[in-house]
Amino acid sequence: MDLLQAAVLGLIEGLTEFLPISSTGHLIIVAEWLGLEQSAENKAFEVIIQLAAILAVVSHYHDKFSLRHLDLWLKVAIAFIPIGALGLLFHDTIKAAFTLQTVAIMFIVGGVVFLMAEALYTEGAHRTRTLEQISLKQAVFIGLAQAFALIPGTSRAGASMIGALAVGLDRKSAAEFSFLLALPVLAAAAGFDLIGHFEDFQRNGWAPLTVGFVVAFITAWLTMKLLLMFLQRFTFRAFGWYRIVFGLMLLWLYA
Repeated sequence: MDLLQAAVLGLIEGLTEFLPISSTGHLIIVAEWLGLEQSAENKAFEVIIQLAAILAVVSHYHDKFSLRHLDLWLKVAIAFIPIGALGLLFHDTIKAAFTLQTVAIMFIVGGVVFLMAEALYTEGAHRTRTLEQISLKQAVFIGLAQAFALIPGTSRAGASMIGALAVGLDRKSAAEFSFLLALPVLAAAAGFDLIGHFEDFQRNGWAPLTVGFVVAFITAWLTMKLLLMFLQRFTFRAFGWYRIVFGLMLLWLYA
């Protein structure tokens, strides 16, 4: 992997990790377009740059890391349990189910679900408008919804945001809680994969890893900020249509 390829993959990771459009699906597809095979070394690279997204969340929400927000982090931990437990139990099955056709279909399904969620969304009726207002019951439901992200192509961010909208969060708080939920999910996934790919990580070279990490961090931080600004004026419909169009394109290219 050269430095340009590393930068492109870092850009894709940063752009897609916190948007409801499946970062893993985009990384695999873009890697194929760049002529990069899914080797052990390249998979290790993708794991490492996910850590940049974790750092971006920590940087963006540094004020939340205090005992004053312990209740919020308890809800984040509880919401993590379903995807964490199912991911650990069915890790190999999930990996085996990952095909471009499955990703394409789930892109389309997820897009339709977003359009349906927006059709049912009543402006001003959602009472939960801040992270601190999220209840334990809402956190549990969002966690259950997030578990659907184990289906390849679904999108962790997308599943958690849909779950949040369904239990009364407004768009902004749904996106923000999804950002925080990324911390335990990405940390667990990266830690699990790093154990399995540690030697591959060492063989990858520091220059591509450094470039990919820095680009992913900067892009992820900006993406979170811009998404919150976007949702103050617009809806999730654009992401729904994007998913449908992108999924149809994948089916056409790889059917």
